[in-house]
Amino acid sequence: MSEKLFNRGLLLTTFLGLACGFLNKNIWGLSLILGLVPALLWVMQDLRRKSFSSDVLAVISLLATLLTGELFAGAVISLMLASGRVLENWAEGQADRELRSLLSRVPHSARVVTSTGEIEEIDAASIKPKDHLLIRAGEITPVDGELLGQATLDESALTGEPLPRVRNINELILSGVLNAGDAFEYVATGTAEESTYAGVIKLVKSAQARTAPGVRIANQWATAFVPVALITAGLAWAISGDLKRGVAVLVAATPCPLILAVPISIVAGLSKAAKHGAVIKGGAVLEALARAEVVLLDKTGTITHGGPLINEIVASDEATRDEILQIAASIDQYSHNIIAKALVLSAKDSGLKLLTVSGVKEVPGHHISGSINGHDITVGQLTQAAPSWLTLTHPLVVAVSRDGVLIGAIGLSDPLRPESKDLIAKLRLAGVQRIALLTGDRDSTAQEVAAAVGITEVNSQLSAQEKLDITERFMHDATGSVIVVGDGINDAPALAMAHVGVAMGARGATAASEAADVVIVEDSLDHLVFAINIAKRARGKAMQSAIIGMSLSFVVMLAGAFGLATASEGALAQECIDVIAILWALTTLQEPFAS
Repeated sequence: MSEKLFNRGLLLTTFLGLACGFLNKNIWGLSLILGLVPALLWVMQDLRRKSFSSDVLAVISLLATLLTGELFAGAVISLMLASGRVLENWAEGQADRELRSLLSRVPHSARVVTSTGEIEEIDAASIKPKDHLLIRAGEITPVDGELLGQATLDESALTGEPLPRVRNINELILSGVLNAGDAFEYVATGTAEESTYAGVIKLVKSAQARTAPGVRIANQWATAFVPVALITAGLAWAISGDLKRGVAVLVAATPCPLILAVPISIVAGLSKAAKHGAVIKGGAVLEALARAEVVLLDKTGTITHGGPLINEIVASDEATRDEILQIAASIDQYSHNIIAKALVLSAKDSGLKLLTVSGVKEVPGHHISGSINGHDITVGQLTQAAPSWLTLTHPLVVAVSRDGVLIGAIGLSDPLRPESKDLIAKLRLAGVQRIALLTGDRDSTAQEVAAAVGITEVNSQLSAQEKLDITERFMHDATGSVIVVGDGINDAPALAMAHVGVAMGARGATAASEAADVVIVEDSLDHLVFAINIAKRARGKAMQSAIIGMSLSFVVMLAGAFGLATASEGALAQECIDVIAILWALTTLQEPFAS
């Protein structure tokens, strides 16, 4: 039976036990025991983990009510414990750290070209060095290797470079990169187990294993409150000589506001964040997010869009800009290239009708050609001296020629997200003290992007291991939480290691989403800022609920110590205190910020 199912069953049975106890008081005793047994197990688990929780005082209270026959009070405590566990499970969410999607991205089979030229499909784990492999369009390389011809590769998931790279014969390529062009062949230089991609998976697993859990709010309060409650109960018993006074103190001291109100504040924060496009995987994550001190940002797909977008179109006197885009998109609709897809999408968004093309021929990574209305059209790399009217300086330029004459060009780049320019100021207002850029992209590009958004700490051309090492250094120096934001496979180890890993989930590699603690469902960094703010609000409300609840509990504890309230009356008083603390906790749902 799963933990969640067990806790839900426990909640139902303790509730029924409390209700039916009014017909037969012995049922209250059964409900008490139903709460006591799992509570003892929870405390033992905490002790094995060398942690301390509010369950300790609840167990002591349950034992005391059982020994003194205060069965109703014990049944109430059992119900509160079960309710708290169900809420805690819900707050923890589904923080899936098993890397299922990361592992599923690894090709399970590969196509080997035999010495006779035949193609055989084999298990990827069986690949040996010097095997001759075929990678079709849209497939992922299973092992590292050396190219036997030209290939157009989307390496963004591993390197952060947003635009496809054309790799030539004899160049080394990495496992885990996407074929963004036509089929190509290469020679394996190692096995799947030794590949770059497998190394990234190992890094993520290692990082997750080394990540220490944070100290929860309820446990911090329990550490301080439990000794106070025990001393008060002991004094009440010692001075009065009446054991029931000590039990009344313990029942009143049962930390129901910690067990219920604190999780409700956290759950409300998780719900609020999710409605604003940030899925936070559990209460511990939200509490860590609220202590944000350092934010480490990836570039591609995080600060920038993460894919080629048209920045500018220039045309000669023989064509218009719309005509250039229409012609280029009409030809490129026959290509698998990621740049071609960007041109086609842009033309459709502009309402341009794609023209009929015949005789299409493509040289992958170089150009694609065809005939439109009797004219020979070529779209691809600029292979001639640029005329005076062509002044594009973008990272990528697509030339358009008609009947051998250059008639226009399209400049593409990986532009900043609109919200990125204000991101640094918003993070500062949210309490973040230090912001740095971590990217696998080239230093010149990284410096340009950092300058545009106001980031002064720049780390470029980083591997997954280097991002992980830098994250560890920041965590060692920080007193608050270190947050890593990324969307690529090469970000996954750092996301797993950080106090809080944030994945840009809409575009990003699923590996990043699986390794992260927070997933930004809509690709906007504004949702990250909102998540930090709502986390601070939820944590603040949780602490306020704890203060209100525990202060009122202390008043009831004193009443029990002086014989003014029995254990059962203390249990009922705790119910009233719980309602007050919970109502205050629910104010977390009020709209605090604009996203």
